[in-house]
Amino acid sequence: MKNDSDQFNSENCQSGQSRREFIAKAGSAAIAFSIIGPGLARGTQANSKISLGLFGCGRRGTWIADLFRKHGGYEVTAAADYFPDRVDAFGDKYDVPAARRFTGLKGFQRVLDAKVDAVAIESPAYFHHEQATAAVEAGVHVYMAKPVAVDVPGCRSVEASARRAAEKKLAYLVDFQTRTDPSYQEAIRRVQKESSIGRIVSGEASYLSSDPWVKMKVFSDLAANPQDPELQLRGWGLMRAYSGDIITEQDIHSVDVMDWILEQHPLKALGTGGRGSRTVGDAWDHFSVIYWFPNDVVVTFYSTKYGAGADDITCRMYGTEGTIDTHYAGDVGIKGKVNYAGTRDPMLFSTGVQRNIATFHEQITSGQHDYSTIAPAVQSTLTTILGRNAAYKQAELTWDHLMQSKEVLEPHLQGLKD
Repeated sequence: MKNDSDQFNSENCQSGQSRREFIAKAGSAAIAFSIIGPGLARGTQANSKISLGLFGCGRRGTWIADLFRKHGGYEVTAAADYFPDRVDAFGDKYDVPAARRFTGLKGFQRVLDAKVDAVAIESPAYFHHEQATAAVEAGVHVYMAKPVAVDVPGCRSVEASARRAAEKKLAYLVDFQTRTDPSYQEAIRRVQKESSIGRIVSGEASYLSSDPWVKMKVFSDLAANPQDPELQLRGWGLMRAYSGDIITEQDIHSVDVMDWILEQHPLKALGTGGRGSRTVGDAWDHFSVIYWFPNDVVVTFYSTKYGAGADDITCRMYGTEGTIDTHYAGDVGIKGKVNYAGTRDPMLFSTGVQRNIATFHEQITSGQHDYSTIAPAVQSTLTTILGRNAAYKQAELTWDHLMQSKEVLEPHLQGLKD
């Protein structure tokens, strides 16, 4: 894997502002692989548990808290979710005192005020960059789910907060599972370092799945009351502004591998898509995008959220002397000058997170921080936004033009409680 040494410049982002004011002040940040001297978490000793706050107590937040607890080096001591029912169920399960359970849009800030060593950000993607910046300003280590943001200004603010984390000697990790997998790492190393498939000419990437939201109660509730702001938030994956649409919130797993193999961002994209199945919310249920990369490499990306039974997250690159073929939690291999068959990990969804949780713990307790997850996470998010916006416009969109975008996705927050 390429050492992520791409340079960005940024201004320091401050918390306590509106989101639009906040991201308007966030420029680019210099995020590079770096090692920082020893420094332990607030109030911890090398062998004691890290005090962890959780932002977002829904299904994934609860699931990942189990993995933090399973690690043994963390104690969940505070939690925030907009909805009281969620944070109370979470708090009961993890013995979080009632006084350290917080609700409302600003509940995450109250977790930080309650003093924790680290936070896991598992809230809707729209909130990620603001919550990460607030955590860094509070001197708290950050573990963040993908995607890092839903728009270009949000991505820039993540770069800025990661730069600030480096200055303050704080751990800052973005949770992609495939990049921890030994088979993915070895296959991509062979393609990049040994030219195992020759010169890459073209490729395809896809994310095929049934709709994860259609069987949830919020789907029918939102169908009956589409303008209800609390239902829009509860059904955030159906809403474009909260999720960044499916290409950014879900399909990024496939797009990230595409960018990883090619070691660079696309130059332009042309796309289409729409809502062939979904009747609730405003997020699409399918995308089809052509990406053009340097050296005349063309990659076709497509995704669906219907057609049960066709589930797969894949990326294939075709070279002059072979093919690399990867499947999330499935087969990863090369057929080329020298064949390679990786080991299948059907539990990658959890084992990858467990590796990241262990890495996060090691960085906090040792003080040896690297920020190598930031640049690729930002780039992959931007690549999905490039494809998304090209599809919305049904027109060709260049990377350089996208980088000038100041468009901010804004959900319907009126009527929600702070």
